[in-house]
Amino acid sequence: MNDIQTAFTDFSGMLKNALGEKLNPSAENFIDMVAQDGVMEFPYAPEGAVKKIEGSEALAKYLLSVSEVISIGEISKPTVHHTLDPNVVIIEFECAGLGLKTGRAYNQRYISVITLKNGKIQKYLDYWNPIIALDAIGDLSSLTQRAGDKK
Repeated sequence: MNDIQTAFTDFSGMLKNALGEKLNPSAENFIDMVAQDGVMEFPYAPEGAVKKIEGSEALAKYLLSVSEVISIGEISKPTVHHTLDPNVVIIEFECAGLGLKTGRAYNQRYISVITLKNGKIQKYLDYWNPIIALDAIGDLSSLTQRAGDKK
């Protein structure tokens, strides 16, 4: 198991359970769940931070860098909302973690809008509170110039 798989094991398990049969059963971790050309967007990311990541390879690099500044200790059971579009699922969940450089709590609430195609995540819209993230990591530099496109 590589570093990215270890860092996001609980998150991957939560997603696998939440998405159920819509997800390719061979996906073992979050990166496996994302289509090679999949996109992850952070609409509420602060100005200057990464707002969009294209491709599973770029996403793996980004998440590895995030795991260097934030440790997620616990993820809540999600509330799953199925939509009229069978390929779109909305998930609400919370996590408890720690900013590794500051020692401050990272207790975040997420709303994720996930679009699937052929059993893979094609688009993942990740809504979270940037104030909580900034407090936990200390400054914006940890969220800037990581893998991805600052659009």
